[in-house]
Amino acid sequence: MTTENDGKRGAVVITGASTGIGRACALELDRLGFRVFAGVRNDTDGIGLKDASSGRILPVMLDVTDYGSISAAAGTVAQAVGDGGIKGLVNNAGIVVGGPFEFLPLDAIRRQFEVNFFGQIAVTRAFLPLLRKGHGRIVNMGSISGRVVTPFVGPYGASKHALEALSDALRVELLPWGIEVSLIEPGSIATPIWKKSVSSAAATAAAYPDKAQELYGDAMRAVQAAALRKGEEAIPASRVVQAVVHALTAARPKTRYLVGRGAHIQALLKKILPDRLLDRLIMKQLGL
Repeated sequence: MTTENDGKRGAVVITGASTGIGRACALELDRLGFRVFAGVRNDTDGIGLKDASSGRILPVMLDVTDYGSISAAAGTVAQAVGDGGIKGLVNNAGIVVGGPFEFLPLDAIRRQFEVNFFGQIAVTRAFLPLLRKGHGRIVNMGSISGRVVTPFVGPYGASKHALEALSDALRVELLPWGIEVSLIEPGSIATPIWKKSVSSAAATAAAYPDKAQELYGDAMRAVQAAALRKGEEAIPASRVVQAVVHALTAARPKTRYLVGRGAHIQALLKKILPDRLLDRLIMKQLGL
């Protein structure tokens, strides 16, 4: 589908656009008339995304943990947009590493941060010159887990909390160039990340020593079941897309976008309840 302002709203770059929220954002921004550079990790995903779009979407090979890949992607976009720069960067790529902190391999925790935090830093640095040229904006995909974290997804919550702090710092540092920085904080969203996180946690747990199952087995199974329930009750990705579009197009974008009733409730409970009472509510909700 094309629009009257075919590509005239400027260029945006989205990481993690193969599936879920990133793919939905790419398709909607394309529909609205943006020139979308969609970060994917294989040709098949890129072709599928392009086929589902107006034809303006340009898939770009982009692995946020590979600095060579990031540099090459930035070069490709720079050559395509020239002095016009880009109007937006949506840092969406992310993974969930789950398991008991006591037994999670350090390499798994490091990978959580490489994708969800250091990768966002590297991508943002690479595209900042183009954002300055285009008077663009940065949209970071956080999570309500950056404020209220549940047991056995500590590394994920920590990475999103770090991204929240980074967003606050960048928002002030980039004021001289008028580059707005917004943080999206969704609750439970219907994307493949739920099943992926459960299967990934199960694969990691297979390598745990027997002591891990003895200490945490029942609790891990309860949390995995709760995660699947959340996935079934999750709101559509289109709700997040609306927030991203507002952050990129509004005359005065919000600094934070809580998305979904669950996210608003958790943020409120975090604000008004003592920590230990909130801990008990979380345990009850998870069946612990």
